[in-house]
Amino acid sequence: MKALRNYLDKIKPHFQEGGKLHAFHSLFDGFETFIFVPDTTSTSGAHIHDSADSKRLMSFVVISLIPALLFGMYNVGYQHYIHAVGELGTFWEMFGYGFLAVLPKIVVSYGVGLGIEFIIAQWKKEEIQEGFLVSGILIPMIVPVDCPLWMLALATGFAVIFAKEIFGGTGMNIFNVALVTRAFLFFAYPTKMSGDSVWVSSESIFGLGKTVDGLTVATPLGIASTGTADQVPAFTMDMVTGLIPGSIAETSVIAILIGAVILLITGIASWKIMFSVFVGGAFMGIVFNQFGPDTAMAHMPWYEHLALGGFCFGAVFMATDPVTSARTETGKYIFGFLIGIMAIVIRVLNPGYPEGMMLAILLMNIFAPLIDYYVVQSNISARVKRAINSNN
Repeated sequence: MKALRNYLDKIKPHFQEGGKLHAFHSLFDGFETFIFVPDTTSTSGAHIHDSADSKRLMSFVVISLIPALLFGMYNVGYQHYIHAVGELGTFWEMFGYGFLAVLPKIVVSYGVGLGIEFIIAQWKKEEIQEGFLVSGILIPMIVPVDCPLWMLALATGFAVIFAKEIFGGTGMNIFNVALVTRAFLFFAYPTKMSGDSVWVSSESIFGLGKTVDGLTVATPLGIASTGTADQVPAFTMDMVTGLIPGSIAETSVIAILIGAVILLITGIASWKIMFSVFVGGAFMGIVFNQFGPDTAMAHMPWYEHLALGGFCFGAVFMATDPVTSARTETGKYIFGFLIGIMAIVIRVLNPGYPEGMMLAILLMNIFAPLIDYYVVQSNISARVKRAINSNN
């Protein structure tokens, strides 16, 4: 590392003002500060007395996502071999197939997103913002494996520009960037984000797997969205392990739990939001079990609701986004609880969209500042009341 530090110090003048590579200053700065702790300090205002800058916090989030991503790659291959080939391959055949299917999506996501951020950083003469380090890996994890790369590129570009940079960049956006990408895809190209033909890859990749025409496989939520009360999908351990069709990295409760533990141990994510999302979802699931319509979705057990779709993934990695969630301690409970409620309400009452988590989080992103406002005002009113009573 010392040799790398010396090399960067040697070439750094070329990227500074007046250097022959000044046009790439933002790119160099982003790489340098990602590898090494920045050696600059503020001269006025707030000072941060910690080496764990935002880039390193984002790095921990990416690390927490790796278990779900790796399992998602394996499951992509597993689903392909089960439904397209008709028999299981070896572990490495299935994982290799999934790796080759998912990798291009990761490359496109980072390539488009970071490319736009690089251009904007150069134009504004600022450093590359680190927020897309997380968004870039989240985006390919929450889409179906059959989503075309050009659609993913278009949606990523839209989200980075209109959900992030237009608000001022990292830390200023009011909506979760990855979810805006998914929402754009869902509403612009619904046939590539829902239905029975997008969850399992049907193409052979570099000799792995088998090409099959017209392959259709429904997710458990898709089945429940069209069934009656006596057609609730039976709960199985596959719903926990994640060996079911679904978005690339949203299916495994176990892998997501590992990520949640990492986020909580490092103190990056709020346990209050995570906990309240699950409480809200369980509460609304029980309510619909007792008073809901005569549909499979309404009569699905509350624990099955929590295990299926993007509920766990959204609760752990999306709802806890510190930029777009509530920031007051009481507000975090309210914010998470309402997300859980809204996710189940959307699932049950909107058969055309059996997921629900994406819209629930985006909706509560809008109300997060309002929740914080009323929590703060309530505290102020309580303190004023106590002050008045103490003076009487």
